[in-house]
Amino acid sequence: MSYEITDEELQELLARRRAMYEELMRRKKEQEEMERQRILRETILRTILTEEARERLERLRLVRPELVQAIENQLIVLAQSGKITSKITDEQLKMMLKRIMRSRRKEESKIIFKRK
Repeated sequence: MSYEITDEELQELLARRRAMYEELMRRKKEQEEMERQRILRETILRTILTEEARERLERLRLVRPELVQAIENQLIVLAQSGKITSKITDEQLKMMLKRIMRSRRKEESKIIFKRK
């Protein structure tokens, strides 16, 4: 029992394979770009934070990843704009975190009454 494949079926198979390959290459490029961005972020943070400050952020990331992401983004923007001239110490980072947490608590604790 032999099965012959027609030109149309062969073209369809080749098209599917090509699409799969292109999708694989697109994903690979995305992953490489994400990895490149991650390395760049780590490099910038390593240059602007002391070891203790980086360790504090890593511990905080376990419980508040969205907060750490926001803080890192702000620090990177400040560093890229030249507003950070020396390494941020653990004490400075603690003060920043306290201010941020205080302002977030105020935002979260607001109760708004709407009257009709």
